[in-house]
Amino acid sequence: MAEALPSLLLVDDDATYRERLAKAIAARGFEVRTAEDAEAAVALADADSPEYAVLDLRMPGESGLDLLRRLMAIDPTTKVLMLTGYGSIATALEAVRLGAVNYLTKPADVDDILAAFSPERPVSETSPDLETPSLARVEWEHIQRVLQDCDGNLSEAARRLGMHRRSLQRKAARRRPSR
Repeated sequence: MAEALPSLLLVDDDATYRERLAKAIAARGFEVRTAEDAEAAVALADADSPEYAVLDLRMPGESGLDLLRRLMAIDPTTKVLMLTGYGSIATALEAVRLGAVNYLTKPADVDDILAAFSPERPVSETSPDLETPSLARVEWEHIQRVLQDCDGNLSEAARRLGMHRRSLQRKAARRRPSR
């Protein structure tokens, strides 16, 4: 009888990233199921609780933290990794407090993701970006988040941020500040 592969639930609203990551994880010996949002993920976990889960923090509807709570209620033995493009110490601590085994910021490759499930690697070793970010970086990430929420509409984002459209355009065009 063939040995069953470990199961992994991958939840990310970015379809291209989700499918590419799913293929790479499956190539490393996992049975991968994917979901684009919290509701689809809960339905999959209710049907067959995964051994591992990789959750995106920011998704339309429920956040990854909300989904983490729900998955832990279904099966507290599921090893959950939070993955986000908007890393912060506060969300990392909250994720770990809620039961995540680790927290990584995007971009993270498949080897980093799978290694993050190892109990020998605490959050501080796998996520160097969780150091206190500079004010420039926090501002840049906030601008990017608001732009994403506005579907790239600069005028709407400028209105929400209370700044002139041209100022926002200049700040948004800059490269992501390091630390």
